[in-house]
Amino acid sequence: MATILNGKQVAAEIRAELKTRAEALRKDGTIPCLAVLLAGDDPASKIYVRNKKRACEEIGIESRELLFPESVTEEELIAQIRALNADPAVDAMLVQLPLPKHINEARVLAEIAPEKDADGFHVVNAGRLFTGQTSVLPCTPAGCMELLRRAGVEFSGKHAVVVGRSNIVGKPMAMLLLNEHCTVTVCHSRTKDLARFTRDADILVAAVGRPGMITGEMIKPGAAVIDVGINRLDNGKLMGDVDFASAEPVAGAITPVPGGVGPMTIAMLMQNAILAAEKRHG
Repeated sequence: MATILNGKQVAAEIRAELKTRAEALRKDGTIPCLAVLLAGDDPASKIYVRNKKRACEEIGIESRELLFPESVTEEELIAQIRALNADPAVDAMLVQLPLPKHINEARVLAEIAPEKDADGFHVVNAGRLFTGQTSVLPCTPAGCMELLRRAGVEFSGKHAVVVGRSNIVGKPMAMLLLNEHCTVTVCHSRTKDLARFTRDADILVAAVGRPGMITGEMIKPGAAVIDVGINRLDNGKLMGDVDFASAEPVAGAITPVPGGVGPMTIAMLMQNAILAAEKRHG
């Protein structure tokens, strides 16, 4: 049976480490601050923002929530972002996605100062990651890497297969693995004979948003399997992109859903906020 990569437990360890760093900053007169902009009434977004606020309170990060109605204009959001960019007390910020449909997401995100980009979505940070420079890392891929590292998974020379090519998870995940000297294959919805690639993966990352798409017969025995997918089924239950029941007996290590990657995403967001505060403090 596979080793369960307990994201909930690892995230708690990271938050404890960050709490110590936050206390050190406060002793030196720097109060770490994360601002969150939420537009509209998306229920999932509200839950996510609430969880972020709870994590901030636990660690000792000041949390600023800026709430806007569904009817907010693009210019109003951008004006607020520019004000936060100019505010020396704000270390990091994020715009909760998805935004209302009438707003140009790319234009809004581009307004965030790269050094205050808590999500790591800004094109400058993406470019720095792509070219191997120090950058703010996207939270979910960074969390996946941290789970693998703390489980003792080796990277150098291993074949990693990433199923998914989104700008938020798939592409940066591939770059992070490549930077750790993996040989990386990126698959997606149009990949023919997907199992041919996944069966060859020492490290398999599933991030496509299709429940149970990866089954046990598609996994190399002993592989480390990271399931990024969180899909709500008709019966209300959550399921990942990996069919856990058939995958667990085959994999060497695997993340559960829920309790795997999800808690790590928020932990790495908190880490980005602390890093930004530490840089401000010098």
